[in-house]
Amino acid sequence: MTGSGEDWLNDGLDVTGADSGLWVSGVDYIEGWRRARDSADRLNRALLSAGFELSAVRAVASTNEDGRGIVRLAGWPDAVERLAGLLEALASGHGGAR
Repeated sequence: MTGSGEDWLNDGLDVTGADSGLWVSGVDYIEGWRRARDSADRLNRALLSAGFELSAVRAVASTNEDGRGIVRLAGWPDAVERLAGLLEALASGHGGAR
């Protein structure tokens, strides 16, 4: 999944966690990351379809210390506020299920 350019992952949003350097020998991080990446790609496509720029808000694949996939949402506050407003509108019955 790509964003607004080749450097979309390095455009100013800090998408690493405090424990992003933690690796445990013998844990298969690749499988968890692949599953997270598939989910993050799906969410990023949905964000693009809703008119968001991935340079403003995006899903990022990662894993935890056990190798389980994690999808994190990283974004600028204005974009996250806009996304929250859309989700709240869906939850309140304006076009979405609870």
